[in-house]
Amino acid sequence: MEFTVGKAELVRELSLSQGVVEKKTTIPILSNVLLEAAGERITLTATDLELGIRCSCPARVKKEGAGTVPARKLLDYVRLLPEGDVNMKFLENHWANITAGRSRTRIAGMSRESFPELPQMPERIAEIPARTLASMIARTSFAISMEESRFTLNGALLLTRPEGLTMVATDGHRLAFVQASIADSGQVEQQFQALVPKKAMAELVKLSDDAGPDGKVVFAGDDNHLFFQVGHRLLMTRKLTGTFPDYARVLPKDHQFSAKLQKDEIRSAIERVAQFADERSRAIRVQFAPGEVKVFSSSVEMGESEESVNTEYEGPTLEIGFNAQYLLDFLRAIPQDHVSFELKDQKSAGEMRPAGDNIADQYRYVVMPMRI
Repeated sequence: MEFTVGKAELVRELSLSQGVVEKKTTIPILSNVLLEAAGERITLTATDLELGIRCSCPARVKKEGAGTVPARKLLDYVRLLPEGDVNMKFLENHWANITAGRSRTRIAGMSRESFPELPQMPERIAEIPARTLASMIARTSFAISMEESRFTLNGALLLTRPEGLTMVATDGHRLAFVQASIADSGQVEQQFQALVPKKAMAELVKLSDDAGPDGKVVFAGDDNHLFFQVGHRLLMTRKLTGTFPDYARVLPKDHQFSAKLQKDEIRSAIERVAQFADERSRAIRVQFAPGEVKVFSSSVEMGESEESVNTEYEGPTLEIGFNAQYLLDFLRAIPQDHVSFELKDQKSAGEMRPAGDNIADQYRYVVMPMRI
């Protein structure tokens, strides 16, 4: 196999594969990227057996074929080359000769036969604007559980329905729910639901960001895998197995009281007060009173802090304990200037929502109270 490709194009596609390539593996071939040359393009494929990505870019192909080389080493080297064309030629011993300007390099590769075969993409289920999908991921992924033992919570639930898209994530202490209408979410051709792993969601955001403002994501799935095609790039992931919790039971049905807050004010107050919270629990106290919300924290080792912000709140004085990080995750994820904090009583979960007139979709964030 032999081809010539522009350095910039090769670096861009190799960079997108780095999040998928297995770094610490007992299977050496998974550290490699598969290069295939055919027609007027080269295709790059990487996988860790759970997640796979296939990208391509234009090239002048002199001899068609395929070979694999270490993905990280190839990217690190090509990135340092001067701008211009890069020529790659694979030899019979699976080594690759790389020529660029006055540089001559050989990289030890491995046989293409030992590289895992990736599944084929089935018929599409939906076509989603890339920006919509990236936005939904940004507003839910932080609520995914970090505990590997809670396997079904290590990803987000994605539902496609004729009326639109829903994405839900929870770690048992909080729940993020976002719904985009069909007007924003493109075309949904069939109802489908699946658990998307967190690692796949992070790679999807990268692909969506690179797709530009008008980029589309073609989504498909079968019994074991999910497929997301963004332009000439295809991301494949194994579905998480198991049953996701019944999120509809967690979403509060009614709230007696609501406090409307200026987002930057309350975020800054919590950030400062949280400096004096217990490092392990991150617990702070939030007191709602007519016209004012106070946040407190105290630690025997650190000291204590208190701040107050103005609010539109009319109701009894309520004091509730929350994990400061959970509140900040939401406040950092929304672009709106105001936030609505909805309450029932001191023992029930609080719910946060963006507040304002120009909210195109539904975003709800439920946080369980803490005992302090």
